[in-house]
Amino acid sequence: MKKIINKLEQYLGFKISDHELYYKALTHKSADKNNNYEKLEFLGDRVLGLCISKKLLEIFPNEKEGILDKKLASLVNKNKCFEIGQQIKLDKIVRIGNLRIKKQIVEKKIVSDSCEALIGAIYLDKGFDFVEKFILKIWEKHINDKTIIIIDAKTKLQEYSLKKFKLLPIYKFISDTGPKHKPNFRVAVKIKNTTFVEADGASKKLAQQAAATKLLNTLDKKNEI
Repeated sequence: MKKIINKLEQYLGFKISDHELYYKALTHKSADKNNNYEKLEFLGDRVLGLCISKKLLEIFPNEKEGILDKKLASLVNKNKCFEIGQQIKLDKIVRIGNLRIKKQIVEKKIVSDSCEALIGAIYLDKGFDFVEKFILKIWEKHINDKTIIIIDAKTKLQEYSLKKFKLLPIYKFISDTGPKHKPNFRVAVKIKNTTFVEADGASKKLAQQAAATKLLNTLDKKNEI
């Protein structure tokens, strides 16, 4: 534990008093099913959202709610938390067990979740003012970027499915019709507790996006997202 905490202190730039709390923030359930980062991740996700929302209102006071919402989503999604996690080298010290699921997307999720858990740990250890300063410092260049990154439907569906069920969406190729100069692809997608939803597109990627959009709209109508 001491070696990992020493490295974390170097990466974060401040001294840690509650070693067990931060050690937990770096522990995936595959390494310890009873003492892992899941609850800290839940807390950190909310703390991060609050801090970023507050800052966005300060620097974009006249912006429309819809744009602020998209800006917020682009700053707190799993990809961004993974990027921040790499920035502070969490990928070097996060604790995982003998996972067979060492695909890139799972590794990204673990680092991203650990980043949120770390925020939860800092909040519990040092309070809101300290964690707010920490978040705004490492997110600064991303917050000040006025470019709005709109999350595509496929990514949004993937993040929802991973967060709720710990499973990736399942895509199924249905057909490829039409002439070569104007092809039409049909793809179906489902997540846990749904049936397959089909959609068309001029390419497989576009068909997947259309299917993901269709399924997200269905979930939205059921107030599930």
